[in-house]
Amino acid sequence: MEVSRPLPRLAFGSGGVMPGVRRLPAEVAVALSFNGTTQAVMMATPANLEDFALGFALTEGIAAKDEIDSITVVETVGGIDVQVWLHTEAEARLANRRRTMAGPVGCGLCGIDSLAEAVRALPPVPASDLHLTPGQVLAAIAGLPSGQPLHDATRAAHAAGFWVPGLGMLAVCEDVGRHNALDKLAGFLARTGQDCGLGAVVLTSRLSIDLVQKCAVMGLPVMIAVSAPTTAAVALAEVCGITLIALARADRFEVFTHAARIFTKEVADVA
Repeated sequence: MEVSRPLPRLAFGSGGVMPGVRRLPAEVAVALSFNGTTQAVMMATPANLEDFALGFALTEGIAAKDEIDSITVVETVGGIDVQVWLHTEAEARLANRRRTMAGPVGCGLCGIDSLAEAVRALPPVPASDLHLTPGQVLAAIAGLPSGQPLHDATRAAHAAGFWVPGLGMLAVCEDVGRHNALDKLAGFLARTGQDCGLGAVVLTSRLSIDLVQKCAVMGLPVMIAVSAPTTAAVALAEVCGITLIALARADRFEVFTHAARIFTKEVADVA
């Protein structure tokens, strides 16, 4: 299934009216089904869907990687059904949660059935020796655009990347939904056995509490985003031991939590 398509449009500007085409991202209904029962239906970009399902299962606490038997992507008339088969223990745990979701791309907590689930308690991220200089933070920000071909073509896609000092940007995942992009990255990192404690996640979106929840489950010690965080995101990041960096640009950024991971002076910077 195509991830973008050129569509006709009229452009109005100082030069008058100009006909032409604009490539736009595909947005399709993607059902995430676990052991034959639909758990979530998200509007998403139809790419990297196996990683999407794996990452969603991990970051939502549905199952660990070794509790997943198989993931199959099935195209249907109405969209795409990603069928995940879990071990018996994980299936029983999922049934006990009584959670269903049907969310648009802008919402990460649609469909939960309790306030407690919305602000679920999470353990601190594992101890990490990761420290970054300001130059390395800026390098991480600068490394994201080269991994955004869908955004370059459409100007309508979010991205989530994983940056490691000395190695650079190891992976970038794109989607019309910011939560979907992060779940795809989570799935990729889990599938390839990456140590999340060695690097930072870089996001094109604002930082909301649900994104912090997902990164806490992943064990990511540093989050970097181009937009501002919410108060709830800052509070949770503080509790979970995550360094929250936001309003990141090519020449500046702001640190809201656990600033000790960021050196105030440049030292032996290896980008």
